[in-house]
This record gives sequence, structure tokens and C-alpha cells, in this order.
Amino acid sequence: MFILVTGGAASGKSQHAERLLCERAREGSRLYLATMQPFGAEAQARMLRHHALRAGKGFQTVERYTDLTHIELPEKMYDGILLECMSTLLANEIFSPDGAGEEAVSAILQAVDSLYPRCCQTLVVVTNEIFSDGIKYPAQTMQYMKQLAQLNAVLAQKADVVVHSVCGILLPLKGADLL
Repeated sequence: MFILVTGGAASGKSQHAERLLCERAREGSRLYLATMQPFGAEAQARMLRHHALRAGKGFQTVERYTDLTHIELPEKMYDGILLECMSTLLANEIFSPDGAGEEAVSAILQAVDSLYPRCCQTLVVVTNEIFSDGIKYPAQTMQYMKQLAQLNAVLAQKADVVVHSVCGILLPLKGADLL
């Protein structure tokens, strides 16, 4: 099963994503694929908070910031992989010297296809909803936002289940009968 979890900043989407994966994947067969780079105190604090939330839940953590298609995973099939988060991965792919640049969206979609169903029975992907503030940003930021919208639309189409986290409440958008 492929589950897409979307929501705004601090909406509870990470906790919901972990719960959804833990309900479907045995302890010891859960992989957390982290894409956030530890740039600055705020990023490090967020990473520590997410690590603490996962503590004791049987996740193996792999950090990979770009090029997920060539990630080296242990030779086993996971019950579940939690990939967090698409907006961070997209920024890494676009702006990092090691990233895919203009091919970021297609590289990420290829990576998702390489993970599921080849590496896991359940894939939970976390992404961000960043489009509702109505603010016009500089051209480079607007281009990033358009690419994230394109990526989210394709992922939502591929997903069996799509849920939106708002104020800690999980709202099913697609596949509610599978939850």
C-alpha cells in the first residue's frame, strides 16, 4: 500500500505518518528514510524531535539527502518505509550540487517507484502543503512551489491512500476505505 500524508507545518503529519506505518509494518521491519540535512540549529532541533518521536518504535533510520534511486538498503524486504519529506527532498535535489537540478521531479518519482513495491509492502510518504498563504514569492521560490505541486499531484495519483493533516486531525482525501 502507498500512503501519502500531506499537511502544513506543525500540522501533526509526521506523527500520523508514523502511526499509519506502525499499524501496517512489524517492529524491526520499519525503515525511516530521512531527507533533512542538519543545517543550523533549527534543523538539528527538528531532527532530534523527530528522532525522539520514533524512539522505541522499531525504526531503522537511513539518512539520504539526494539521489534516492541509488540508495543502498540492506538486502531485505521491509514491511514499511516512511519517507520524510518530499518538500525537503525536492529542495535538496534542486539546490544541492549533488542534486538532480532541473530533473528533480522526475528523479524523485523514479526513486519512489524504485522503493515501492520493490523494497517494501507499505510506503508512507510525507509532503508539505505550502500553497495556501496567497503570497507571491520570488521567481525561484515560485518555481520550487510549482515543482512541489506537480510532484504532490503525481504522488497523490499513484497513492492508494491520501490523507491531509490539519491541526492534528487526519482527513482522508482518497482511499478512506483502506484506512
